[in-house]
Amino acid sequence: MNFLRSTWCPVFLGIITTVLILTSLLPAAQKNVLINSYTNQYTEGEEWIPPEEKEVPYDSNGDLIRYGKELIVNTSKYLGPQGLVAHISNGMNCQNCHLDAGTKNFAIPLSAVAANFPKWLDRSERTQSVESRVNDCLQRSLNGKPLDSLNYEMRAFVAYLNWLGHEVPKGVKPKGSGIQSLPFLNRAGDAAQGKVVYEKDCSRCHGVNGNGVLSPDKMTYVYPPLWGQNSYNVNATLYRIMPLASFIKANMPFDKTGSVFLTDAEAWDVSAYIISQQRPGTHFTMDWPNPSKKPLDYAYGPYADEFSELQHKYGPFEPIKNAKASSESVKPNQRTTGLK
Repeated sequence: MNFLRSTWCPVFLGIITTVLILTSLLPAAQKNVLINSYTNQYTEGEEWIPPEEKEVPYDSNGDLIRYGKELIVNTSKYLGPQGLVAHISNGMNCQNCHLDAGTKNFAIPLSAVAANFPKWLDRSERTQSVESRVNDCLQRSLNGKPLDSLNYEMRAFVAYLNWLGHEVPKGVKPKGSGIQSLPFLNRAGDAAQGKVVYEKDCSRCHGVNGNGVLSPDKMTYVYPPLWGQNSYNVNATLYRIMPLASFIKANMPFDKTGSVFLTDAEAWDVSAYIISQQRPGTHFTMDWPNPSKKPLDYAYGPYADEFSELQHKYGPFEPIKNAKASSESVKPNQRTTGLK
């Protein structure tokens, strides 16, 4: 027995050593693409730099990531009214809101999606998965129908989102994610003045009637419609004036160069004009079951305050904000027992 042990021990050690050496020699390309990695590259407030597409691996997962990007850029080609895969959306593309395939900071980039979902949403009073968030966009911004969570296109969407944000640690939102808020006006947004701004700075791309410009193949939009039956519906985030004004201020007009675009007042007013126009959809009554958590600019009551739907839609918002802050500052022993 001692003889056997003395004979086999070196053999086992040799096998283990060989395995370790072979592992270390595996191609680097198989190691350097981490999906959902928890690196410390980005911290809260540090500006995000999107990964380069050349980093996507050349395997089945890489194919899924590349298809996911294609779906973001050309959603309507695959899922629009004449889509190659399904007919479940309105002809707009995800990229119409998430500019440059979701890689442009302060243009609703997709940098922090993987790091922050699943996530509790006050809007639905439940924890939302990445798949559910994608379907929210399909049903609201693209005025369409949801995909099954195991659908190939859904898997591609998620693969791209995971890859795009794979260097962002869990729970972190880098600088540039979301939309940079604008200071409030001391008045309501003025739709009449906004029409002047729209005709001067926006109509050359989005059309005098806000209908957008279709591509030559009629399958998608070069410039998306901002209202009307083919635009986003009344449940989309950009139907609210605060995010819309912030998005426009940071990114529009699309064909201008330099750092100065519209003034803050122009951004507020043109947003008021855009949301004053007709668009599809009936608001989702299941949204915001707790009225006290509704955004200041949510256009549908009931509210936990005495301000009108008109003021919640167009402003001014400072009085609403102050009233909410005053309500939330009430001492706990002054609150009604059991309320949260």
